[in-house]
Amino acid sequence: MLLEAQGVRILNASSIYRTFPEGFRFQPSFLNQVLAAETSLSPLELLEASRQIERRLNRIRPFPNAPRTIDIDLLFYNNVVMDTPTLTLPHPRVAERAFVLVPLAEIAPRMQHPVFGLSVTQMLSEVDTSGVRRWR
Repeated sequence: MLLEAQGVRILNASSIYRTFPEGFRFQPSFLNQVLAAETSLSPLELLEASRQIERRLNRIRPFPNAPRTIDIDLLFYNNVVMDTPTLTLPHPRVAERAFVLVPLAEIAPRMQHPVFGLSVTQMLSEVDTSGVRRWR
């Protein structure tokens, strides 16, 4: 796996979920998955490693929410809270996104958001999950 080649050890993986696109809707549905991993990379190094993988898989960024071959987001990094021009942790919209919370709840339902103090299950109860379906 490309992440493992970057020094990331995958500990757990959710099922894959099919969701409708948000923002720019004139594109195919997305496939989403959440991974739990460990690494010796710093958050910014992990972000750069993720971007290298995206480039390798021909990710282009013509406009926000554009169709893409892959999108790797860092949702949490232990309990790190940071806000830099290139990375905000936890991900600033994690609590709003059913397509993130459904697979995250599958592998880490009790994990607590370090800023909000809410568990993944609690955050999930506040979003509409009707557009998130297990793929295959």
